[in-house]
Amino acid sequence: MNSEKRKETVRVIKFVFFSISAGLIEIVSFALLERFTSWDYWPKYLIALVLSVLWNFTLNRQFTFQSANNVPIAMLKVAAFYAVFTPVTTIMGNYLAGTLGWNEYLVTGLNMALNFVTEYLYDRFVVFGKSLDTNKSAMAKKEETND
Repeated sequence: MNSEKRKETVRVIKFVFFSISAGLIEIVSFALLERFTSWDYWPKYLIALVLSVLWNFTLNRQFTFQSANNVPIAMLKVAAFYAVFTPVTTIMGNYLAGTLGWNEYLVTGLNMALNFVTEYLYDRFVVFGKSLDTNKSAMAKKEETND
């Protein structure tokens, strides 16, 4: 396996593990809100989603994409993604859970799977595409291999 392919494979594996941790944050916070509130689906989903996005962005920026790009600009790009993703999945999820009576955990799981795939592609090519491997850790690794 060539170096670039290997690097991208490692990047995907890191993204998977960090996404699993973000998913755990999302599902646990959703479950706590489900258990201790009588709220409709959408506020529980939104709160859980925001918590997982903040966690996922922080870890993936530092360790997966190793980006030194401007954090506010990167966050704005992520916010733009979620400005589309969140209303679509909130309305869809509320319809599936509230109107059609689907299990709320199933709906949340479907939203999480959709989020996983679309967010990786968006982060990889839009948010961090031009700044991959530019943070201090990545630059130190490059120097080590060039010595």
